This record gives sequence, C-alpha cells and structure tokens, in this order.
Amino acid sequence: MAKAYERIADDLRQQIRSGELKPGERLPAETALVERYRRSLPTVRQALGTLQAEGLIEKQHGRGNIVRKPRRLVERRNGRHQWEKDRARQPEAERRKTGATEHDTGLELPDLVFRAEYQDATADDDLASVFDVAVGTPLLERVYRTWYREEEAPFNLAHSYLLRGLIGANPALLDQANEPWPGGTQNQLHTVGIELDRIVEHVSARPPTAEEAEELGLSAGVSVLVLRKISIDTTGRTVEVSDVTLPGDRTEMVFTTPLKRW
Repeated sequence: MAKAYERIADDLRQQIRSGELKPGERLPAETALVERYRRSLPTVRQALGTLQAEGLIEKQHGRGNIVRKPRRLVERRNGRHQWEKDRARQPEAERRKTGATEHDTGLELPDLVFRAEYQDATADDDLASVFDVAVGTPLLERVYRTWYREEEAPFNLAHSYLLRGLIGANPALLDQANEPWPGGTQNQLHTVGIELDRIVEHVSARPPTAEEAEELGLSAGVSVLVLRKISIDTTGRTVEVSDVTLPGDRTEMVFTTPLKRW
C-alpha cells in the first residue's frame, strides 16, 4: 500500500504531467497542501522532496515550490557509436553539419554552446590499468562541456583521455583550437590510422558531489549516471577512455541488442 507522502506526490506529479500545473507555476503553499491532503507538514514536505528529487519541482527562495521547466532530454542509444564510425571518413563539409550531441538531443548546431579544454596528464593507476601502459605514461586530457543555449547547465561533464604517443603524428590533435572537431574522436583517430573495433561502456549511478550538483544544476536528491567509455581498436589496443557524468533527471540510456534467431 502506498504511503501518505507517496499518494500526495502521485497527485501533484499527475497535475504537472497533465499540464494542470505548468512550468514556472508556483505550487500551493505547504500550509495549503496540509489542509488539502489532511496530512502533517512533515508528510507534505516528504512528498515535495520526492518531486524535487525527480526534477519536477524546485524550491526558489522567496517563491516557494515551483514547477521546473523540463530540460532537454538526452537519449544515448548504443547505435550512436556505429553512426559516429560511419561518418568518420566522410568529407569534412559533411562532418561539419552535425555531431554526437545533436544526434542525442535532436537539436541543431546553432542551438548549442560548446567548450573544450586540453591539458597534459599522465596515467594514474586506474588509467594505466585500462590502457595497459605504465603508470606515468603521457596522456592528453580533453574536458568537454556542451550546453543548450536556452539552459544554464551542460548536458554532461566529460573527460576524455588519449595516449600522446598514439596521436603525436598529427599535431592538430593536440590543439584545442580545432574543437569542435568535425566527426569527433573517431575521425581524430582515423587521421592517425586508427580504426575502432568496439566500444565498451560501464554505467553506474551514485549521488553527485557538491561540485557536480552545482555545475549540472541538479535539484537535491537527483543522482548522476557515471559512464566509462573504453574505445578499442582493431588490434585490441585501448586507444581512448572517456569518463562522463550525466544528470539522472534528463538522461535516458537506451540499449538495443539484436538477437540471433534459433
């Protein structure tokens, strides 16, 4: 049987999803909700906390609980990697037309703000193990942030690592001024003769750090998805590792696995 706070949350959630309560609209005061539902103030606050954790409402100083404007949903399908590989060898003019973020969000290039920062790094114990190299091996760390122009927080927090010894043949890959790179990482690797064979992704969930919650604009109680993407080339080498932190309230992971017939 549903608890009292769950029934209150269900009723308010339905009002939000049906449009009865619209984005930007203020919910009734907590005292009014106590009278409406004939429940205690702690029970009402627990219900509101549930909706905050789901990203449906936010508490604003001086205004109370407000229905949040839905943020752009990011849908990450496992087919995106083949899509990226298919376009990695296309002419530059074709590659410049769109990118992975547009693919995942349905937005267009003018809708987006993109920022990349490159810095030298070395492999710690974790990355050395994944790349199968010695601790201290030189790496190139790329930090990526992409925003929808109508929103304040980026879609995710991404750190990508490349072995400097593998990409040094093309100096353009070391210059952040060349970002956003048409065709993304798979085209970058293609310029130094690397073809990917497979991508392995590990996904887990956890509460955000304070810094992550602030940068991603997360309401209290919203978790993050933590994705580690490992790119392996046709010789079996790990050639790129990405650690991506995704907001749980606006990211959907979709996995489709074709099954062989009996």
